[in-house]
Amino acid sequence: MQVRVERRPWANVPYALLVTVVLTAVVGIYNLIAASRPAGSESLVFSGQAKNQLLFLVVGLGAIAAVAAVDYRLIQRLVIPIYLLNLVALIALRYFGHKAKGAESWFVLGPFRVQPAEFMKIGMVLMLAKYFHDDHRPNQATYGFLRLVPPAVIALVPTVLVLTQPDLGTALMMTFTAITVLFFARPSAPVWVAFGMVAIVGVGVLWNDYVRVQGEPRVTLVRHKLKRHQDARITSWLDPNSDLKGSSYHAMQSKIAVGSGGMTGKGWLQGTQTGLRYLPEQHTDFIFSVFAEEQGFLKCLGLLTLYAVMLLAALVVAYNAKERFGAFVAVGVAAMVFWQVFENIGMVTGLLPITGITLPLMSYGGSSMLSVMIGLGLLVNVSMRRHVF
Repeated sequence: MQVRVERRPWANVPYALLVTVVLTAVVGIYNLIAASRPAGSESLVFSGQAKNQLLFLVVGLGAIAAVAAVDYRLIQRLVIPIYLLNLVALIALRYFGHKAKGAESWFVLGPFRVQPAEFMKIGMVLMLAKYFHDDHRPNQATYGFLRLVPPAVIALVPTVLVLTQPDLGTALMMTFTAITVLFFARPSAPVWVAFGMVAIVGVGVLWNDYVRVQGEPRVTLVRHKLKRHQDARITSWLDPNSDLKGSSYHAMQSKIAVGSGGMTGKGWLQGTQTGLRYLPEQHTDFIFSVFAEEQGFLKCLGLLTLYAVMLLAALVVAYNAKERFGAFVAVGVAAMVFWQVFENIGMVTGLLPITGITLPLMSYGGSSMLSVMIGLGLLVNVSMRRHVF
């Protein structure tokens, strides 16, 4: 077998991807200055969170360069240790983790907090990509139930560990990312039918437990097994006016902020919902509400355009990849970013339940920023070496 090395790897760098990443992150810092200003202040204050986020961006760009510099075939050989180390980190949280907001999801390292679940998403994508690369059988183009058992286990083990922290939002994002990768593997027709039946059953359970008018006592299938806060989130999603002073408060304040921005916004540092701190977690989960209130609908479309270009560039990398591992990594990273954007914007606008998901490159957080940047570095790596055989 002949080996040909691409002598000009920089010619294949996805510059559109890198430009949109930097622009989105810069917009995020600009928006975070407004989100993290003191309550009631309309003056420019470069808060500690904004300074930290700038540091996270610099470190993240360094991570892109470092990941891109290593031939991803070497990364492919290290996938199993990477995956196992991430699993060990999730297990270690049960013994050494820091508990905050009801979840044991962080390690505290001096002034920094590290969230292993963010990096587990990358480890899971790499492990799924390795499986589908190694298991390729040209005479069996589609995947049946038996061949999908190993990748299902690969995704299920870390997802369950994250769910037990408990971190429902991240667990859902890992589930949707894994399902997207499985679909990219071309499952057989019976598998598609099974997924469709599961979706129908899920809608039926939701209708029976929350929508169907019943007498007392209600006959529920899943609702009675949920924790109170989980039940409240679903109830407030389907009936936003059910508990405006309780479970529906966060969603309502977010929708007020988004709607009050109008077409052009109230202006930077002029948002009232933001300035008066009516928005919960406005520097992380509800960062898009801050942007919508102060910048308006038109600039929100611009932000969504940046994400769209970023995702299209990722899919172009997957399309141009010359072997399965690189293609599956690119699809997995694209799915990871897409589902986070979809869920975050959906929840702050009231279209989806509130699950506590950050907006990539916009929300405050070093673990979130670094994990996304590592994923994007993998995309750059695959693109640069697409002519290496």
